[in-house]
Amino acid sequence: MKTKAKIIASLKIWVVIYPSITLFLYLFGGSISALPLYVRTLILSISLVPWIIFIGVPLVDFLIRFVGRKSVK
Repeated sequence: MKTKAKIIASLKIWVVIYPSITLFLYLFGGSISALPLYVRTLILSISLVPWIIFIGVPLVDFLIRFVGRKSVK
């Protein structure tokens, strides 16, 4: 994989990860705050990794293609 492609892939993942983690912590941070750090991290990763891989990044890819198609026309 070329460096430019890796940078673009990293940016797509970051665009999904940052708001997802922020929203998760906003919604559930108070209720899981009493748990040990390793349990909070486990809960966060179990819930967000599938979201990011199966929904978040494909959605970003779709939106990029959709916007790209509109700008070409």
